[in-house]
Amino acid sequence: MPSDATAPTPVPERPFAEPWQAQAFAVAVHLSQRGLFTWTEWTETFGATLAMARAAGQPDTDGSAYWRHWVTALEVMLAARDVADKDTLEALKAAWADAYRATPHGEPVRLKGG
Repeated sequence: MPSDATAPTPVPERPFAEPWQAQAFAVAVHLSQRGLFTWTEWTETFGATLAMARAAGQPDTDGSAYWRHWVTALEVMLAARDVADKDTLEALKAAWADAYRATPHGEPVRLKGG
């Protein structure tokens, strides 16, 4: 990870409420470690995402939207760096939803073509 700032580590007393939240956290840390963006760039983008949500009347007063905003900020970073545009991300979300709905309980979810 670039040395401008260090990525936080989860606090043991506050574990993630859902596995996808931990995965979203790990994706941001990994992409920063790989040099896609610095942690300072990440915190600025995430902060701007939170500010836009507040301005739109969607404050995260109880913490329930925090990780959704985290994912939105990841999408913004991917689009800003031409890694994936909004249409591609939406198509992947739809493909994932189709795949998990079609997967029998207990079986691994597999995307078509992947």
